[in-house]
Amino acid sequence: MPSTLRLLTLLPLCVAVHAAAQTLPEPAEVPAPLPPGPRVERIQHEDALARIDELRVGGQTRSIDVQPKNGAPAYQIAPAGSGSSPADSAGQRTGVAGKSSWRVLSF
Repeated sequence: MPSTLRLLTLLPLCVAVHAAAQTLPEPAEVPAPLPPGPRVERIQHEDALARIDELRVGGQTRSIDVQPKNGAPAYQIAPAGSGSSPADSAGQRTGVAGKSSWRVLSF
């Protein structure tokens, strides 16, 4: 009889363990890591005459901001596209690496 009593006391424990094992969630799949995006660099050059801020994305220059220190207005240089050549349609070099623009209104 004592063995039957031991069995009866262990029965609720076994049922509880079995029920808990049935309700455990399945392990979630770990998503693959995303590939790294292009490297973004913000480069600042400064000397006695001007401060130049350059933005590079993936190694290509996207914008150049120039702030002269002599009181002249700031301007931007839009670099020529990476697919374009520095020569015009006649085969002659134009002599500019990008197009300058001045900010008329700044807020």
